[in-house]
Amino acid sequence: MTRAPAQADDGLKPLPAPPPVPGLPSLRTRVLQHVLVPLALAWLLGVVVSIAVAINFTQRAFDRALLDDAYSVAANVHTTGEELELGLSPREVGAVLFDQSERIYFAVLWPDGTLLAGHGGLHAPPPEDGARYRFSDISYQGRPLRAVLLRTGRPQPFDVVMAETTQSRATLLRSLLLYAIAPQLVLLVGLAVWMGRAVARDVRPLQALQETLDTRSASDLSPVRVGGSTREVRRLGDALDSLFARVGAGVRAQREFAGNVAHELRTPLAGIRALAEYGLAQQDPAAWREQLERIARSEERASRLVDQLLALARADEAPVMRFEPIALDEIARDAVLRFLSRADSAGVDLGARGLDEAVEVLGHAALIDGIVNNLIDNALRYGKPADGSQPRITVAVTAEPDSDEVRLTVVDNGPGISVEQQGRLRQRWAQGPEGAWLKQGAGLGLSIVARYAQLLDAQLLLEPAAQHPGLAASVILRRPPPLGSTT
Repeated sequence: MTRAPAQADDGLKPLPAPPPVPGLPSLRTRVLQHVLVPLALAWLLGVVVSIAVAINFTQRAFDRALLDDAYSVAANVHTTGEELELGLSPREVGAVLFDQSERIYFAVLWPDGTLLAGHGGLHAPPPEDGARYRFSDISYQGRPLRAVLLRTGRPQPFDVVMAETTQSRATLLRSLLLYAIAPQLVLLVGLAVWMGRAVARDVRPLQALQETLDTRSASDLSPVRVGGSTREVRRLGDALDSLFARVGAGVRAQREFAGNVAHELRTPLAGIRALAEYGLAQQDPAAWREQLERIARSEERASRLVDQLLALARADEAPVMRFEPIALDEIARDAVLRFLSRADSAGVDLGARGLDEAVEVLGHAALIDGIVNNLIDNALRYGKPADGSQPRITVAVTAEPDSDEVRLTVVDNGPGISVEQQGRLRQRWAQGPEGAWLKQGAGLGLSIVARYAQLLDAQLLLEPAAQHPGLAASVILRRPPPLGSTT
């Protein structure tokens, strides 16, 4: 009877938390950089475009007012004979040139640049060909001015130059810059603070997870229960909990497996030691031979147990296998021949049926060979009739012509197993009452067959024998697809 090992504390302490990697920013900093830097650049570009548009429209408004003043002056230029004169009194000229914040200058010029009226020395670049006026920035009496030159052809050609200082323009532009940048800058800073807090709140579960894992013992595989308000963080927590659950199940299985292995190997090893000590205490060579034979049988049992454990471990760690057509009849025939001498020495009638014709199945040769070997070995160990009659074992391969299924069956005439025991006997270290009474094996044979069948995507059936008491253990395999077909 097997026993599970006690769940002892392994004494593992948590490793110290790794120091932060220099040069790598935090997740919070990286997220804020990816969000705020493009946002700030977009904001800056938007401000520049907005200011450029505002400056353009402001300049056009001021220029239009300056041009209207030039037209007003030009409308008051009259012809007196062949001469031109400005029909504005000094008071009217003062009204035209009046502005609360700017100083305005004007000049009426002949086409050759001779002053007709206004401020002497006030000149501006002439319009381009086909244009009536032109705006420009000039300097007059040491002051920067915005000027427009209006060219008029009636009643005679003359030019009107209007210019004004730019203090109002500069003041308005500064106001536009202030009221355009300051509110948006405040909004950007507020957005950065809000986003920083929001990101910190969303990253806090990851920091808590890091702290939990840093302080957790290596033997603690309980769920971490990661919270959070985002799907990604919840999924990360679920993935970690699922990983810990799988690792925990694997660790528990390994502990149980190792404990059971130690328990099962302790008996044959202790028996071998006792037999060896008893033999060494005897002086009769016949007693030595008897003890050596018993030691050999005990060693055979221990070797078989080790082989089964290795086979089961390889099956558990097997990667995805590539299946290919396998000659099932040849594998079954070789297995029967391999066990024939053992069956003869035990008085067992070992036979075969259905091996005369070639039968191919889709699978892996090593796994199928392991299935046949373990089924025959189990039948030899446990398939002994209760009434003392001769044991009989038959290995049969049955292929239905109208189906892609091939059945490999090993039938014995032993006591069989009940329906309640079938599920249990597929587990490791499980034995029926007959096997425990006979002290044969360690309860790994059918578990290896079940695992191999699972890897082959086959079906394992444990059924009563059809014509006599006993067990019919069958594995249903599939034929390879016909050539040229797709699977």
